[in-house]
Amino acid sequence: MKGRTGWTRAATAQPQVARELEHGGRGVRQRSFDGLRSVFQRHHQPGRVLVAVAAVAIAILLGALLVSYGSKLYQNWRENGLLDRATALLEQGELSKAAQMARELLTRHPDSLPALSILADTAERQNLEEAVSWRERIARFRPTDPESQLNFASAALRFGKLDMAREALTRVSQKDRDSAAFHVVAGWLARAEGNFAEQEGQFAAAVKKEPNNDLYQFNLAALQIRSSDAEKSNNARITLERLSKLIGYRTGTLRALLNDAVDRNDLASADSFAQQLQMSPDVTFGDYLLCLNFYRKLDQKKFRQLLERVKPFAARNAADVAALIDWMNQNGLAADVVEWIDKLPPAQLSSPPVSVSVADAYATVKNWSRLKRFTRTGNWGDADYLRLAFHAIAVQHLRSGSGPSATLEFSKSWQSTYELSKNDSKHQLILARLTTKWQLESQAEQLWLAIEKDPSMRREALDNLRRIYRAGSETTKLYEVLERLHEISPDQAPITADLARLGLNLEQNVERSHQLAKEAYDRAPNEINCVVTYGFSLYRLGRNAEALAGIQTLSPDQLHDSHAAVYAALVLIEAGQIDAAKKYIGAAENDRIYPEEKKLLDEAKTKLMAALQLRHPENPRRYLQQAQHHHHRSASVFDVVPLLKPGSQLWHNCQDEIGSVASGVTGLEIVAVDRDDAAIGQVVEVPADGIS
Repeated sequence: MKGRTGWTRAATAQPQVARELEHGGRGVRQRSFDGLRSVFQRHHQPGRVLVAVAAVAIAILLGALLVSYGSKLYQNWRENGLLDRATALLEQGELSKAAQMARELLTRHPDSLPALSILADTAERQNLEEAVSWRERIARFRPTDPESQLNFASAALRFGKLDMAREALTRVSQKDRDSAAFHVVAGWLARAEGNFAEQEGQFAAAVKKEPNNDLYQFNLAALQIRSSDAEKSNNARITLERLSKLIGYRTGTLRALLNDAVDRNDLASADSFAQQLQMSPDVTFGDYLLCLNFYRKLDQKKFRQLLERVKPFAARNAADVAALIDWMNQNGLAADVVEWIDKLPPAQLSSPPVSVSVADAYATVKNWSRLKRFTRTGNWGDADYLRLAFHAIAVQHLRSGSGPSATLEFSKSWQSTYELSKNDSKHQLILARLTTKWQLESQAEQLWLAIEKDPSMRREALDNLRRIYRAGSETTKLYEVLERLHEISPDQAPITADLARLGLNLEQNVERSHQLAKEAYDRAPNEINCVVTYGFSLYRLGRNAEALAGIQTLSPDQLHDSHAAVYAALVLIEAGQIDAAKKYIGAAENDRIYPEEKKLLDEAKTKLMAALQLRHPENPRRYLQQAQHHHHRSASVFDVVPLLKPGSQLWHNCQDEIGSVASGVTGLEIVAVDRDDAAIGQVVEVPADGIS
């Protein structure tokens, strides 16, 4: 019964089996088989369910994997297509479209190096600062790849981010730092820092590594053609003349060669280079100005003719008008500018960049009233801070004797100027240069101190602060600036020497100052500052014979610099060379020196008088004459007596001499004489009441 039931269920569940019953003998066999299967199903039903579930699960998993893999294949195909199209667009110069596709790819894969590279390339070709951030991301993904770090450093330098450039270069391993590419980037960093000696060294190293690289040769030659070393400049000239025949370097080399020929007053060569430059397909309006600079030296008549031809050409473009006015202002032609602008449409003069150049022309010819009227009203847009700055300059020069109202007007104009520029370092830089040019020292100092915080402008700021503090003899501030200059340019020997000498004078970091003096001398043993500073250091260390040997390598003309003369006098007096020292004491007295150097000069005079005492122990009048002459030009003879050793024979003799001179005499002309009794001439006033 059970078997029959099982057969019936099987027949019902599987129609295919029922159809097979129509075939004779096979029906009997089928019934037997189905009976057996029915028994099997009853005994193994749970296992079949598990197998079926597993099969379904496997099928689902395989399906999911197939869908996932297929989707990934499609995505990869699509992304590769985007990348290929972006690359093709980049090669075709379709920069915006290439960047758009690369950005789309980057949204899918933020770490896609090909997409980042395309974005960096398009940004660099469009001179966009975002190139720095793209190069930085690539460098971060590839920290050990020197090319990625150098590309990052180059982009950072291009947009004035010196700290980022330094950081990128420090990440280049030592074994990769001897490549030509590394030397080139390091050279441009040195230039940005104002370290031109280091720049030349790095460029020379790059050429040594790859002597057949024309770009590296051009970089070095364009720098060395201005060298004071005749051999270097001549070799650079030969290199540039060779490169001028190559299309890619023609315009750049002609500019460098023309500037060089003009500087050397080689007018025939300059004429040839100027003509070639004007025929160059890449000639710019700036090149025409360069040619004007040459023709001005060559022939005034031809220059005037060319200038009159250039003016209408420039008038078509505001930037060219401004460039021409700026060039004329810088070349002593500001008066011509004032005449020319009267013929130009007023609308063309009322906005930057032309308005800024016009204001500078009025300031250059010192037409302060017209400058004040020109800048009183208007709106120069983003450059309005310059309108206010020129207005303040005009007020400053007009306010002499005008009372507090003019002072208030200047303060208000300047405050408005500063507020408009304080959040933009480039605006502050332009403003700092302007205030420096027109001698607003207090305002210039304020600006340069702010600008110094920007690494790309730090060197220029420090150089200007150094000049301001030197002019004002503010030696403490000057020392601090020299420390910061030495920090960013440790290989510049003159800076190191100035820092060391001032440190010794101020008694700041004395031991380090001695070390720096030696370092500067070792680096530049023929440079006057380095020789004098090292001599002063040796003098302080009690090694005056070595100091004298160094000082004697310099010419008298070099040592007549007022600062150098102080130290030369000290060393020479210590060495007993009294007559030679006298000349340098006089040179130092006749010019401005630092307060600390005045103390040194007094020290030199004291030593000189002591030496004179030994030279003339029995001749009080001669001693008084010479001592008074060298101690202080307006001093009385009485001023020098206390400097003598009390109780000495000369001390007693001088007391007697002064007593005899002062008895009833209100004035005495004494003649100071040198070693050969040649009269110098000096009038010394003796107090009417004599000696108390």
